[in-house]
Amino acid sequence: METFLAVLLMLGLIAVSNIVNRFIPFVPIPLIQIGLGIIAALVPTGIHMHFEPELFFVLFIAPLLFNDGRRTPRDELWNLRAPILLLALGLVFVTVFVAGYAINWMIPSIPLAASFALAAILSPTDAVAVGALAGKVHLPKSIHRILEGESLMNDASGLVAFKFAIAAMVTGVFSLPKASLSFVLIAAGGLLLGAVLSFLLIRLSVFIRRFGMEDVTIHVLLQILTPFIIYLVSEEIGVSGILAVVAGGVMFAIEKDRAVSPQYKLQLVSASTWSVLLLVLNGLVFLMLGVSVPDVVEVIYRDQTLNNFMVAGYVLAITALLIVLRFLWVYAYSLWESKRLKAEKAPLKSQIITSISGVRGAVTLAGAFSIPLVLGDGITPFPERDLIIALAAGVILMSLIIASIFLPLLADQEETVVQTIGAGHGSTELAARNVVIDAGMSMLRSLVAENPERATQPVLLEFTDKVDRLCAARADKDSANEQFRRLGVEARMNAIEAERTELRRIMEKGALPAPVAVKMEELLDHTESLLCKRLDTQIKFSLTEIQRLFSGLFSGKLSGEEGRLAVQNAESARTAKIAMCQAAVSAVSAGMSEENRLASQKVIDKYERLESRLEQGEGWSKDGVVDDEKLELKLQAIQEQRNTVQEMYQNGAINLKIAGRLRRFVDQLETSIWED
Repeated sequence: METFLAVLLMLGLIAVSNIVNRFIPFVPIPLIQIGLGIIAALVPTGIHMHFEPELFFVLFIAPLLFNDGRRTPRDELWNLRAPILLLALGLVFVTVFVAGYAINWMIPSIPLAASFALAAILSPTDAVAVGALAGKVHLPKSIHRILEGESLMNDASGLVAFKFAIAAMVTGVFSLPKASLSFVLIAAGGLLLGAVLSFLLIRLSVFIRRFGMEDVTIHVLLQILTPFIIYLVSEEIGVSGILAVVAGGVMFAIEKDRAVSPQYKLQLVSASTWSVLLLVLNGLVFLMLGVSVPDVVEVIYRDQTLNNFMVAGYVLAITALLIVLRFLWVYAYSLWESKRLKAEKAPLKSQIITSISGVRGAVTLAGAFSIPLVLGDGITPFPERDLIIALAAGVILMSLIIASIFLPLLADQEETVVQTIGAGHGSTELAARNVVIDAGMSMLRSLVAENPERATQPVLLEFTDKVDRLCAARADKDSANEQFRRLGVEARMNAIEAERTELRRIMEKGALPAPVAVKMEELLDHTESLLCKRLDTQIKFSLTEIQRLFSGLFSGKLSGEEGRLAVQNAESARTAKIAMCQAAVSAVSAGMSEENRLASQKVIDKYERLESRLEQGEGWSKDGVVDDEKLELKLQAIQEQRNTVQEMYQNGAINLKIAGRLRRFVDQLETSIWED
């Protein structure tokens, strides 16, 4: 029961961290989650989390790195392979060597082998933390890709170096040739085995589909199990499980690109499932870091042999050393690259950004906690184990804090659309909008192809017409058009209120069954919330939903045979909607003035066209409310467009300002769809 309550508490804190981030967006979510984890550990809830490094790696690191491998652009990583490999391999071993000797010189109580172990576990940058910071700050695109590629690769090199340093400390034996050969075998074996296992699991999914098992839940479940299977099998064989899941993710992305059918339904469910899973796993990683901090601090605080201020000084000194080493390595590579290509070297600001962005995270802390309690004789305690864990935790926090403070100051505030998006277009926003439109149209074509019923055929033409009209309206947007739009929204809101009043009057007369009236009012509320996008409207919409929920629970009107029969009463709903359209026209006409005459007339024309369609019996499905099948296809295309905007924003292709404009564009498109 205690574990269950702890998990519930953690999930609740993840939700709280995202809410808090809305109010203080300048503080990255990882820092907020670490802070909430510290608070949860200090508050006497009776809940205690036991940190198990092996479980941590398989439960958190494996799926997170698998996802990074499958979504990271492979062509861009290949083009940046030289700096990535130099950071992921060269810098790791330089850090182990230089920082190991420096730590032993600064803290003589930590033996040299243990100092190498601490330096090794501090050398990998954290893919989760890098992604969280890059998504918030919007680093330059090339730097973002280098950091992603480095964090995917340096975990293996750092952990292998850590493993041999610990073995040397525990047994007192170390062989450089043996360690080098072992590293090559472990890394290459992990990459090969991960790719093979991923390929086999993908073939298994195809084999299952050939037997007619098209249930997307089965295939999504197989996707989720893939990183755990790859990691456990790789570790059992003795190769790098971390590199194996990265290779598995890359292989998964390759097979997805090669697939003949895009299978949009599977992709939609898979993307939604992974987004929830990644939100939870990312949050749990940093919450567990925060929960671990008080225990580490308490051990150091109570140790009479250690000066707490000296420990804080060690943390600052080691953090500064890591940043300086990273800067010198990046600077040397930039200088060599500029001489080799006879070009200008990278700007100093870019080198500083790359140096500060090397934040440490979950892998570092998990490795520190995996240090054995005793040496090889089974009696002698591992020297300064608690101090090593405290230093690792301190460096993690300091690297996150430094990156959170300085990256927003150094990173460019204005990002442009990436070259692949912006080529051939006049403006970055227009180019990005075209990408969003194409994403929705491509998905809609596939959905229509998968549902070749006659009723779904006009949906593509209707959606295209909506997009063309909206783009034409935005093309000549100026201050006058903005005023016209505002007046139109006011007239439309007035019309919706008149529709709602008429609907309730019809319902009170008993001319419309309650379930149909409830569904029609939901459509009005949804349209109003899309048009207004104000906090008071959202609150009103939420309160209406709560009131409707309780009235349905206690009145019993929304269930039973009577409800099912009422929902099928299409004729009464059609008659009611005609009356609502007439009421809306009267309300807009009554509020017409010289200032809003044109905007009001446009709203009136729309209602009159809708009334004409209803009188001819068009636009209604068997439930009497809306053509659900066509609407569902359109809304899936809208969701794909929103996903595309979010993906471009997270990848650094567009900045926050352009992303906001694109989201408003998609909102307006959805509003126009709901209005019909």
